Amino acid sequence: MDDAPAPSPVRPRSTWWRRVSRLPVAMMLTSLLAALGIVQLSFQLGNAAFRTVTWTRQTQETNARIAVLETELQILQDARTALNTPEYLRQLARCQGFVGLDETVVVSPTAPAVPGENCQVVPLP
Repeated sequence: MDDAPAPSPVRPRSTWWRRVSRLPVAMMLTSLLAALGIVQLSFQLGNAAFRTVTWTRQTQETNARIAVLETELQILQDARTALNTPEYLRQLARCQGFVGLDETVVVSPTAPAVPGENCQVVPLP
């Protein structure tokens, strides 16, 4: 027999060594996925902010238009209720330049050739 020590058996790599050898690849892959997640989150936050600003502006425009339409609706409803009253008809006739039977027309010598608007224009149907 030989007095030389027996060669140590070759140990197969353990699972611990495999984990350590694959660590840089796993860390790079994790970092890449985290970076992609950050990019996606940034895009989603920017998109949400843009939509919020756009929605707020459109809501304000719509509310302003609704206020104008409600004012016009009130004017039309007032005109409809006063349509056949003598005061309203007298006011319309005066806006068109008519005068009463017992009134005297006085024209100034410095009056413009083209008269201006006599009454407020009201949108009627």
